[in-house]
Amino acid sequence: MAGLFSHLLLATEHTEFDTGAETVAMDLAQRCQLPLATVVPLVSNPEYEALAPQIAARAEREASTKIGQLRAQAETVGVTIDLHVRRGEEPYREIVQEAQEQGSDVIIIRRRGKRSFLANLLVGEMVSKVVAHAPCHVLIVPRESRMWRQRVLAAAEPSGQGRQVVATAAAVAAQCGLPLHLVSVIAAEGLRPSAEAFVSDMLSQVRIGGLVAQGEVLSGNPFKEILAAAASSGSDLIVMGSRGDSRIGRALLGGVAQKVMGLSEHPVLVLHSQ
Repeated sequence: MAGLFSHLLLATEHTEFDTGAETVAMDLAQRCQLPLATVVPLVSNPEYEALAPQIAARAEREASTKIGQLRAQAETVGVTIDLHVRRGEEPYREIVQEAQEQGSDVIIIRRRGKRSFLANLLVGEMVSKVVAHAPCHVLIVPRESRMWRQRVLAAAEPSGQGRQVVATAAAVAAQCGLPLHLVSVIAAEGLRPSAEAFVSDMLSQVRIGGLVAQGEVLSGNPFKEILAAAASSGSDLIVMGSRGDSRIGRALLGGVAQKVMGLSEHPVLVLHSQ
C-alpha cells in the first residue's frame, strides 16, 4: 500500500496471540517497501519492582528474548525492523505514545490476549483502549489471520467519515489489485433513499480509476449485517469507522464497531476520525 501508509507501527508482546498481527505487519512492510517500527510494551511498576527485583529481572530477560526473536523473524522475510521496548503501568499508553512519537499512520495490533479474557470477551481491554486513544488508524488482526487477498469490504454511511472509509478502502483495494464491496446499513427504511444515493455516488467515484466495485444497502442489526456481507462477498478485510456523525452513522457507534472487531474472522481496519 505504498502511498496509503508510510509509517507502520506493530504493537506486540510477541505471544501466541500476536502471531497474526506480526505476520500481517511484516507482509505489509514487504509490500510497501517500508521499515517496520515495532513497540513491545513491558508492564512496569517501579514501587513493586523495588520490593521484588527478581520479577523485574525476569521481565527484562523475557523482553530480551522476544526482541531477538522478532529481529530474526524480520530478517528472514527481508524487513528492516526498528524495535523499541517501552515500560509503563498501562501498555496501551505506551503504544499510543510510541505512535505519536513515530508519526505512525497505522497501528497493527492483535485482537485480544490471555490477560484480557475476563475484562472483555470480544476485544482485549488493552486493544480497545488503543483504538479509543490512537492518533491514527488501527488494524486489528485476529490470531489466525493473514494478509487479505480476496476482497475489501467498506462499511460506511452518508457522512464525512463514511466518505473517508470508502476512499481508504478503495485505495487499499486498488493497491492490492482487489475488488471493493461497499455496505451501508440503515436503522430505518426511511433512510434508504439517502443511503442508496450515497452508495451509488461512491461507486461511481471509485470506478473512475478502473476499480471493480459493488455495493448494497442493508437493513437490520448493523454488526450482523456487516459480518454477513463480508462472508457472502468473500471479503477478507473490513474497513470501517469508529464513530458516525449522521443518523445512519449512529448505528456504527461503540458497540457495533466493537462487535465487528471482535467477531470478524479477518482483519478490521478502524479509521481514525479526522
